[in-house]
Amino acid sequence: MSMVSGPRLRVDLSTLPRYIPGRAAVGDPEYKLSSNELPYEPLPSVREAVRAELGQFHRYPDPGSTELVAALAERLRVPGEHIVPGTGSVAVTHHLVRAVAGEGDEVLFAWRSFEAYPLITWAAGATPVQVPLAAEGHDLDAMADAVTGRTRLIFVCNPNNPTGTPVRRAELDRFLDRVPRDVLVVLDEAYREFVRDPEVPDGIEVHLRHPHVAVLRTFSKAYGLARLRVGYAVAHPPVAAALRACAVPFGVSGPAQAAALASLRAGSELDERVERIVRERERVGGELRAQGWQLPHSEANFVWLRLGRRTAAFTAVCEDAGLMVRPYPDEGVRITIGTPAANDRFLKVAGAWQH
Repeated sequence: MSMVSGPRLRVDLSTLPRYIPGRAAVGDPEYKLSSNELPYEPLPSVREAVRAELGQFHRYPDPGSTELVAALAERLRVPGEHIVPGTGSVAVTHHLVRAVAGEGDEVLFAWRSFEAYPLITWAAGATPVQVPLAAEGHDLDAMADAVTGRTRLIFVCNPNNPTGTPVRRAELDRFLDRVPRDVLVVLDEAYREFVRDPEVPDGIEVHLRHPHVAVLRTFSKAYGLARLRVGYAVAHPPVAAALRACAVPFGVSGPAQAAALASLRAGSELDERVERIVRERERVGGELRAQGWQLPHSEANFVWLRLGRRTAAFTAVCEDAGLMVRPYPDEGVRITIGTPAANDRFLKVAGAWQH
């Protein structure tokens, strides 16, 4: 009998890149600028909706998130059967890849983009195909050229994380015309609410025109529900049905459903918070450029500085000043837009670095 030390695991585990979350702030929490979170506490109406769930913790949540789906269908003007909620858009991304790709298949995306894409692809047994960014944005021509007979899914992160750069309507339309109709194109719109460029298309409208396009959105960013974990996909019925088949039962908790519903109903109160972040984004970007920094225009709730080998040193200087930013080793730093006080502290550090 052979001696076995434990269960056999996948031999390629050691090669898997790890997802690195933003570090917690060492001082005041408002100076955590590493995770693209909204810097404001939950709205009173959202708190009340979650509080009302306290007496229901012994019950399973609605497995179909029925009220939330109905509210989203009305808001987005799509059939309810197109909407599939999940525990954050990352979980829905897992389900999408599992539904369409497996061993021998390819999943295509720009790089650098959202870090979860290669991890999720690997977990499904598929092959990640990374296409380098051009001028910090998606090179859609190169991505279309990279499509092969094994390509099953393409992620387009719009605006892109971590660079904040958008894909505009004309270039997206040209790209979709080139992609075979049996390849699923997923528009990841986690930061859609912060977009102000009128040339950046609404993914829902694109989805309705193209049966091979799905959209991912989340309540973790603009809606400020990061800890509750609720996101959703908008997909045509065959893809939506496959997503539901792959989903974990009772995935979206009752408090998460209630908070998401209350957030949708908050209307102008929530919109005003988002506008504050957009104004601060424009102010921070403008002041960085005045300091001499070169950075792409962001349509998200963060800005990107390409620092190369200086990335670690700049991150350390920020941490010494009580600012947690998000480094990408030997590439650059992503800085979430926070409160004016947090942003002012960051601008002071950035200005001193330049001079």
